[in-house]
Amino acid sequence: MRRSAGVAIAAAVVATCPVGCATDPPDYQSIWSTSTTPTTTTTETPVPIALYLESVGVTGDPVQPEKLTDLKVSFPTPPGWQPYFNTNLMPATRAIAKGDTYPVAMLMVFRLKGDFDVAKAIEHGDDDAELSQNFKRLNSSTEPFKGFPSSMVEGTYDLNGARMQTYNRIVIATGAPPANNRYLIQFTVTGYADKAAEEAPDIEAIIRGFDVSVPK
Repeated sequence: MRRSAGVAIAAAVVATCPVGCATDPPDYQSIWSTSTTPTTTTTETPVPIALYLESVGVTGDPVQPEKLTDLKVSFPTPPGWQPYFNTNLMPATRAIAKGDTYPVAMLMVFRLKGDFDVAKAIEHGDDDAELSQNFKRLNSSTEPFKGFPSSMVEGTYDLNGARMQTYNRIVIATGAPPANNRYLIQFTVTGYADKAAEEAPDIEAIIRGFDVSVPK
């Protein structure tokens, strides 16, 4: 799997790279392959959640959020933001940006296959952030999100000579019965750290509006 310079998950998580960013966004699809030899995790170094899941035999398929029938996953689009498209992103990725650069919000959903310990997986939710260049944690939480197991981290890191600020949340959600499918959801919002106060109203609105729920 290719790491992004920002927080990343696939499950795991990331800052995507809009126009002008020299680092490719993470290719999470490359890790969900039955032909890949599972990796061995250690406690010495951070292990991104995607690699942890792979190491315990879990695979995942990307799903377009709007095509889910047993789960609802969404986030709002503030005025002045628009859908962001990049050929380097998986087709199932949903992203919006303000202009043609940061700030940017990104959502990825994976349908998981295989049994695993959810609590142990969530322990790896922030590991991609820890691997980012000069990452400084500002806030974090492992409290459930909308009733689902979740991990959230906020922090700053270096990217191409700029200081970035990012919010990353990973959710492991179970869809409606009878299938009870498990999903790995990554939601990330990233902008320039020196513009954090200026962009705060929009970014906070996006974060507040992010929702994961089971249809009634």
